[in-house]
Amino acid sequence: MIERLSHRYTVVSYDRRGLSRSKCTAPVEGLRLETHADDAHALLASLTTAPALVLGMSLGALLGLDLVSRYPEQVGEFICHEPPAAHVLPEQERLLAQSRQVDVETAFREGGVTAAMKKFAVLARLDFSDTEPGVELPRSGPERLPNLTFFLAHDAPAVHQYRLDLAQIEKVKHKFLIAVGHTSGAQFPRQCAMSLAREVGVEAVEFPGGHGGFITHPAAFANKVIELFSRRVGGSN
Repeated sequence: MIERLSHRYTVVSYDRRGLSRSKCTAPVEGLRLETHADDAHALLASLTTAPALVLGMSLGALLGLDLVSRYPEQVGEFICHEPPAAHVLPEQERLLAQSRQVDVETAFREGGVTAAMKKFAVLARLDFSDTEPGVELPRSGPERLPNLTFFLAHDAPAVHQYRLDLAQIEKVKHKFLIAVGHTSGAQFPRQCAMSLAREVGVEAVEFPGGHGGFITHPAAFANKVIELFSRRVGGSN
């Protein structure tokens, strides 16, 4: 996906704190999602003074919403793909989602990464069997286990505790659109995205694949990104 986007844009991707090459030098207990957004803010400030086009998926979508709400001058346009914002769901769906999120954390404490990720895959409706032609799925490297361990121990709880400032989000809704996976179905990530779109009155656009469409349909996903950025802001960046 990055290779295709690079033909048109200067693409910046990074490892969040605690993942892969990004080592934590500060305490991570009680890590907040706002800290990740502050990291993204600092990274962008070190690279450019121009507003950036931002693409965020899942946790990254929630992070992007926090970024655009608190640092709107840094974001020219933002595509927000299925943010796991359970608190915007109707009560029955919210309680069910929160119960399943607790199940994931309990499975991690009691059974480790493998047990937790089995439940997480169901919650997020992760399906890597449906791919576009020619896709070679990424192979797991030595960083996978420590990354998943950090995610489950610190990032997942940070997501569950985070609450969007909907009043502030509504003020910057002209800067973003909500994206949902074509095959996500009536599952948690798509429900959150659609509820948020209705809550703040923004466009909801279908993207190829499901919650992990950027992995299973990278070319089509990138083409959709280019189409939407071109349609809304024009040109290249």
